[in-house]
Amino acid sequence: MGDENPIRTLGDYSKPSHEGYRNTIELPEGNNVVPLRSDTIRLVQNGCSFHGLRSEDPNQHLKDFLKLVDSLDLDGENRERIRLRLFHFSQRGQASNWLKRLPTGSISTWEDLATRFLAQFFPPGRTQNSKMIS
Repeated sequence: MGDENPIRTLGDYSKPSHEGYRNTIELPEGNNVVPLRSDTIRLVQNGCSFHGLRSEDPNQHLKDFLKLVDSLDLDGENRERIRLRLFHFSQRGQASNWLKRLPTGSISTWEDLATRFLAQFFPPGRTQNSKMIS
């Protein structure tokens, strides 16, 4: 029988490893997986970046993101998959860090992603604060 917990040296811990890495977003199965083109990724990065700053409107970001991504002549079968694949390219700074900190595989649908995104960047207290200011 093999040792389930082999002894590891300090050198073992200092080597880069990809073991155990999985994305936060678990993509749905799709029959026609279309590779992402670099110009499409750049279009998302330049066309609708979100940094997670209080001055940014997360609702507007989702609208802009969907407008841009849904304009990419996609068939309905892969639309959700493409949205999920491209969303992290629109995130910068605090927003990108938030997405990376979510548990592995914790998002599997666009609805999950949009709900979590808005809960993080447009919490209920923000609405109450904006009503007091006006």
